[in-house]
Amino acid sequence: MREESTVKSRILAAVGATGVMAFLLIIERERYELRMGAKAVPLLCLLLWLWPPRGAYPRWIFAGLVLSLIGDLLLEIGPEQFLPGLFAFLLAHVAYAAAYLSVTRIPSVMRGLPFLLLAVGAGVFLWPGLGGLAWPVMAYIAVICTMTWRSWAMLGASGLGPRDQWAALAGALMFAASDLLLAIRLFVQPVPGSGYAVMLLYWTGQLCIALSARRPQYSSSPAPDMAV
Repeated sequence: MREESTVKSRILAAVGATGVMAFLLIIERERYELRMGAKAVPLLCLLLWLWPPRGAYPRWIFAGLVLSLIGDLLLEIGPEQFLPGLFAFLLAHVAYAAAYLSVTRIPSVMRGLPFLLLAVGAGVFLWPGLGGLAWPVMAYIAVICTMTWRSWAMLGASGLGPRDQWAALAGALMFAASDLLLAIRLFVQPVPGSGYAVMLLYWTGQLCIALSARRPQYSSSPAPDMAV
């Protein structure tokens, strides 16, 4: 059974990596249907890798990946689908935050402070270029910063093992960095070649988040100073 699982993982990893390379090769092409097909492959492989999700934490992560896939496809259709795509990704972050809250609901206010400052700073920085998208983007920033905060709040909690906690935090941070870079490209100043960095950060972040839910290792005792 373990050998069969290993073979499945290797096949999915190879197919997913092929999808990543194919998308990066055609990222500048105007044929959106080609980009959609290649872009869907990595997340489809992650979904198959996690199937079937067992337990509250893996199910919320699985839901977040499904919503991210929907967002990916909507954004590739064209500018007219930007808001629906943004909403799909907002719901994906809600699902990830719910997963992290299923591990611990300790407020960890001090850990939330950097992300509050990040949300305010990003909002002020992006606001002049947002136009009619100002409030939807502000809502999205608030949700993704909340999701990232909750991933950090898990560290040291008893609901999930240290390896999986760190994987979730790394994934959340890379997802946030990808979105920030994308927002700069869309609303502030186009950066040559930034599309490659956006997608590599995004896919690596999703992989780390999926890793945290693949076979969660549950810890039995929280660190004593983690309830701040």
